[in-house]
Amino acid sequence: MLKLARAVRDGREPDLIFIEGARLCEEALRSETKIEELLVAESTLADEKIAKLIAKLRAKATQMRIVRDDIFASVADTATPQGIILLARRPQTDRHEFERCLAARNEARSDVPLIVILHRLNNPLNAGAIARTSEAAGAIGLIATQGTTDLLSPKALRGAMGSSLRLPIWTGARLDEALAWCRTHAIRTVALDPRAEVSHTEFDWRAPCAILLGAEAEGLSADERRATDERVRIPMRPPVESLNVAVAAGIVLYEAVRQRGFGSELPSSRALRLE
Repeated sequence: MLKLARAVRDGREPDLIFIEGARLCEEALRSETKIEELLVAESTLADEKIAKLIAKLRAKATQMRIVRDDIFASVADTATPQGIILLARRPQTDRHEFERCLAARNEARSDVPLIVILHRLNNPLNAGAIARTSEAAGAIGLIATQGTTDLLSPKALRGAMGSSLRLPIWTGARLDEALAWCRTHAIRTVALDPRAEVSHTEFDWRAPCAILLGAEAEGLSADERRATDERVRIPMRPPVESLNVAVAAGIVLYEAVRQRGFGSELPSSRALRLE
């Protein structure tokens, strides 16, 4: 089990994901995540609250192993482990499952579609933070193009704090495929472009939209920006020329929230329709 856990942690077991820490394990328990293995540090059992969580997880896991703290630390992905790790089945993140999850979501809610497209982001903490902010802002799903960091890696999961276990996600899409999908569903695609004439506050976010975010170092190429329907800029005082991609995503997402009215009911006629 220890050898398997290290392999999952390092991304060498494509069918499993590595979930570490009490908070993330609680989120896994609440979601439909299928738990395979449960690894616990001996000292953790003395914590009454964690012990209750372990009991609930044990009922879901196929196998549990308790190990010495030093052995647990050799498996953990964090500097200060909390003493609890899950190995779980990787959720399906293909286009078909993405559409199925969106359809199920539409039955319960009637949100005006807001999608986030991550294009070749390579920092898992940024990707996780964007997933968390996207869910908080009411985005209905995430699309990660080919070459984007794994949204279900240990670091990305910690950055998302459970959001990537709940949001519909489509990974491995080609950029042209993702943009075409949005247009098929009447969703305007919007790129962040520091040279755009329209600022993010001047743009109308009340219609169905998909925000395209590029890689941390290079951003989006001129051709990639032109491939979208619209382009907006976030005003910045010189000499600053760029923002962290997760910060930029938060700024734009919450402008959409402001315009749409946080917590207000949206008309069902504008919800995403999947034929």
